[in-house]
Amino acid sequence: MNIWGKYLKWRGWSVEITAPFLDKCVICVAPHTSNWDFILGLAAYKSLGRNANFLMKKFWFFFPLKYLLKHFGGIPVESKKKSGKSLTEQIIADFDRRDYMNLAVTPEGTRSYTEQWRTGFLYIAYGAKVPIELGVIDFKNKRIIIKDVYHPTGDVEEDMKNIKKYYSQFPDAALYPEKFSAKI
Repeated sequence: MNIWGKYLKWRGWSVEITAPFLDKCVICVAPHTSNWDFILGLAAYKSLGRNANFLMKKFWFFFPLKYLLKHFGGIPVESKKKSGKSLTEQIIADFDRRDYMNLAVTPEGTRSYTEQWRTGFLYIAYGAKVPIELGVIDFKNKRIIIKDVYHPTGDVEEDMKNIKKYYSQFPDAALYPEKFSAKI
């Protein structure tokens, strides 16, 4: 067991990641109501010797923080004005360029209550032709779960409905359940 696994065990968490190891995928992580979601998700993935990427505004990639963020999988994101491409196009291009990329995203896009989930991760997965692993940070039962893999169809509305249906099984999993909604 590595340091990440020891940290989780010390905190009383279990890791239930049985989805196959993939060189390329999007990892949809919900519910997302706390900054602890990032730390616990990173620790769980690292405990298995896997690396995940995450998106962060380029603004945060300053010396010396940029070295730490990149080490842990951070991908600096340029604004559309500077790059000329949408974020979705930038990330699909990253998937094309890389041999390995497991991109963790939180579709809620906020730690506050919202019923409107962001669809960018669906466009990215479909455009990059990669599956979506469905991850849950379950605070109630202190477990991190990634068991199921979803293959996007390109019908964003239907895909979102199916993914929200999956997450509706975990209404009390969030650290702050009142901030989580998987309503279709």
